[in-house]
Amino acid sequence: MKLSYSVESISDLARLRKFIAIHNPKAAKQIAKEIKTAISQLKQFPEIGLPVPRSPDPEMMRDLYIGKYLARYLVSNNHIFILRIWHGKEEGKDL
Repeated sequence: MKLSYSVESISDLARLRKFIAIHNPKAAKQIAKEIKTAISQLKQFPEIGLPVPRSPDPEMMRDLYIGKYLARYLVSNNHIFILRIWHGKEEGKDL
C-alpha cells in the first residue's frame, strides 16, 4: 500500500509542531513522531480509521484519531492519501 501526504497535510503537521514547540520543543518533536508513526500504520491497516459520513464515499474517506489529533485520509486503489491533520479542538478544518 502506497502512502502519500498532501501539501496541506504537510503544512498542518509543521504548523502543529511549531505551535507546540513554543511551549515545549521536546513535546513538539514527540507528538509529530507519534502522528507520523500512527499514519504509517495505515499501510498495513488502511481501514482502522472511521468513515467520514458526510463525504461522497464514506468508506474511501476516513478519519484516524491519534490521541488529541486527527488525520483525514483517502483510500483508493492500493493508495492512501493523507489529506489533512489537525488537533481535535481546532475548528474550520472540516473537509
